[in-house]
Amino acid sequence: MHAKAETYGQLVDSGVVAVLRGADPDTLIDITDALLKGGVTGIELTADTPGIGDMLSDLTGSFGDEIVVGTGTVLDSETARTVMLAGAEFVVSPSLHENVITTCNRYGTLVAPGVMTPTEAIRGYEAGADLVKVFPASSLGPGHLSAIKGPYSQIPLMPTGGVDLDNAADYIEAGAECVGVGGALVDYEAAERGEFETITERAREFTSVVAAARED
Repeated sequence: MHAKAETYGQLVDSGVVAVLRGADPDTLIDITDALLKGGVTGIELTADTPGIGDMLSDLTGSFGDEIVVGTGTVLDSETARTVMLAGAEFVVSPSLHENVITTCNRYGTLVAPGVMTPTEAIRGYEAGADLVKVFPASSLGPGHLSAIKGPYSQIPLMPTGGVDLDNAADYIEAGAECVGVGGALVDYEAAERGEFETITERAREFTSVVAAARED
């Protein structure tokens, strides 16, 4: 298990958090390996995935410190504690739940609540969020994230929801520390066909785009 600061560092260094919603346990290890080969080291499994506890354990047992594994779609403190005990090193919510933030801070786990407005962003940060997830990012775009960063430069932001290869750089240039990416990153049909190199190549494209945006 990583310390919270190490988890934060690894997510930001990679720049891309892979959001795996409804992942298949049969292909999970191969998908994660493909993402890792492409430079993506932050793996988020959603809490509504059947067998989430076993899947978290499988990932942490298979990859050790090479990746950081977290759980998304966490809506209450009970779920937060359950996934932490199963091995989640970070917890992400689609909305702002201060009881989830409190529970994660109590046990030293990185937490990223979901927000849309500047008011929610500062409320989450004041409550103890380590990252603030701007969601759904596609509804408002990079300009909205940049506007939040204006008065709140101290708040680390992670846009998620609608981030793709065409706009990932825009979000980084707008001030995002990292981006959360789901379907635009992981091709589940390719995984079913055993074409994991497709996922590696897409991961490499995303991490390259983020790295180039940071240099600009």
